Amino acid sequence: MLTVVLAGLRGRWASFVGGFTALALGVGLVTVMGLGLSATVGADERAPVRFASSPVVVQGQDRLAVEVKRGPNTAVATAPLDRPQPVDAELLRELRARWTVTTNGPLDAVGVEGPADEVRALVRRVTGEAAGGHSAPGADRAGARNETGNETRNETRNEARNKARNGARVLTGAERRAVDPEAARDARALVTLNALLGTSGGVTAFVSVFVVASTFAFAVALRRREYGLLRTAGATPGQIRRLLLTEATAVGVLASAAGCALGAWGAPRLARALVDGGVAPAWFTVTASTAAWPYHAAFWTGLAVAVAGALAASRRAGRIGPTAALREADVDADALPRGRALCGAALLLGGLGLLVWTYATDPSELLKRKTYTTLPMPLITGVALLSPALVRPLARAVRLPERLTGATGMLVRENSAAAVRRTAAVAAPVLVTVALAGTLLGASGTVGAARAAESARQPAGAPTSLFVRDGAEALVKYGARAVSGTAAPAGLDDGSIVVTEEFERHRVGDTVEIWRADGSGPVRLRVAGVLPRGAGGNDPLVTPANAPGVGTPRGAPERAHAAPAPAPSPGRPGGSSQTRLGLALVLGIALLYTVIALANTLLMATSARAPELASLRLAGATRAQILRTVAYEALLATALGAVLGLAVCALCLGTLSAGLAALGAPVTPSVPWAALAKTGAVCAAVAAVGAVLPAWRLTR
Repeated sequence: MLTVVLAGLRGRWASFVGGFTALALGVGLVTVMGLGLSATVGADERAPVRFASSPVVVQGQDRLAVEVKRGPNTAVATAPLDRPQPVDAELLRELRARWTVTTNGPLDAVGVEGPADEVRALVRRVTGEAAGGHSAPGADRAGARNETGNETRNETRNEARNKARNGARVLTGAERRAVDPEAARDARALVTLNALLGTSGGVTAFVSVFVVASTFAFAVALRRREYGLLRTAGATPGQIRRLLLTEATAVGVLASAAGCALGAWGAPRLARALVDGGVAPAWFTVTASTAAWPYHAAFWTGLAVAVAGALAASRRAGRIGPTAALREADVDADALPRGRALCGAALLLGGLGLLVWTYATDPSELLKRKTYTTLPMPLITGVALLSPALVRPLARAVRLPERLTGATGMLVRENSAAAVRRTAAVAAPVLVTVALAGTLLGASGTVGAARAAESARQPAGAPTSLFVRDGAEALVKYGARAVSGTAAPAGLDDGSIVVTEEFERHRVGDTVEIWRADGSGPVRLRVAGVLPRGAGGNDPLVTPANAPGVGTPRGAPERAHAAPAPAPSPGRPGGSSQTRLGLALVLGIALLYTVIALANTLLMATSARAPELASLRLAGATRAQILRTVAYEALLATALGAVLGLAVCALCLGTLSAGLAALGAPVTPSVPWAALAKTGAVCAAVAAVGAVLPAWRLTR
């Protein structure tokens, strides 16, 4: 068996070049993503900078901690403030009276030359004294004076407990890095980097499985006569299947090893590109020896992809009978087996059902990057599996240009409709790339445009934040705007708020309990107006009295269930260079795979058409006519793939637009026509060259 496999690999090396290249590239990219993710682990343990010489750092309040319910018990949920508050003046005096205190920049943190245990004890004592009967600085004393009796005393005690819970923190060791100016920015960058690498790795795995499986399936279709001869010579179906799986294993081992080497070479270069693009922190680096697990994960994943991609093809090859050795016709009567049809229909219907279910249950989910990146994949795969049944009627329905209405036009149309496997194999990678480009860029642009339109409609004001307890289980942080004067909507005053429909209590006249941007509160405000939930560009509105300081506007609300506080979400889709770089990376991977798949498929398909092309020459066709015919066939198959990809894109963007309308957001569909045109042009050029070059060689 091994001798036959090695002889087959040597004799049919051209048939395996595309699959080998696609698999090696996929393994290399997975290795790069894994090394990048591994490099982010422990990245926040870098040495402190601001107070590197101080053994202990006392930091002012930098997060809000609020009691919430966890079943029958209670827990403390936290959320980060926009900026740390200064260290309490009384605490600072006590620290200076006992130890040497270092200030480096603003007084949100100070370095202390004292034993950590004693510093903690002092902080607890001072905080405890504050909790014993003093209200928190910045608390709403005006609101408390308006209350009487027990309510006033209860609010004072609540403020005192908040002061005790949200007091200063004592940091030692690597924790001291939390007060470095770039710590929060680096943390956000690492979150964005992890999301980017994870998404890119997922798309890489999806496209590589798709391309490798398609390559093996098409190679089996081209080798029907070979397998028929083996069956005639006495080979059993099991031997045919083992032959194909052994070939796939050999290719998988070699390609995976090459991919790991490629990943080790590319990981440091990708890290530099991410740093230059502003996605990763300036200090971020990746080396080939970062960790061993990415190599193991990539190698065994690549081998599994190769075997899995050949598994379905091997079953089909095992069903080829001895009579296939006598077949010469290129008409594909069984291009869509029952198993492939059922799988494609299930994926297509499942993808449609998932779209409808998401729209019906929570339209806001459609606006999230993770959602509009993954939802198209079942649809793309389903349409690609069903493509042999779709390309034939589409090819016959195409109206060719006037100059192709003669014999050449008839040959192009009929060959495309008859050789369904070849046409579908060329159309499938184009379908994947066009659909991904249209849905990712279109969804990002549509959501970004909706949010920009919402923000433009809001009154001008200073950005701030506020915190609301969602029910009794969660603490939610919202970006808000502080407006005053003529910019303030009617009815908004220091005792009221304009909320969005995301708030649990969002009826005019309701009372909402909030904490301000500096952590002071809680404050009870009356709902003076309600804004639609929208696409995330509608912010709650308060007056400057409820917006101490100037905060940084945030995107989607963050839910904090337990300490430590979650990192802020990355920038809004379509609104940052990091997002654009991430989308460019994902689509670049898809386009690269498409180029490989097109070139490999057309090289194999056209090389197998030598008898057909010779017959055309004998029938009187000139060499130029033959070259034009194969080029037009490749272009027609590319166009059919683009049409199917646009159909998937239209379905996804249409559902997204319906979701925006349901949320009350402005709907401005953004179709990336320029990117789609460039993608189509690249695919068409590669397809034409991939078909003409082997035809030119065969017709010399």
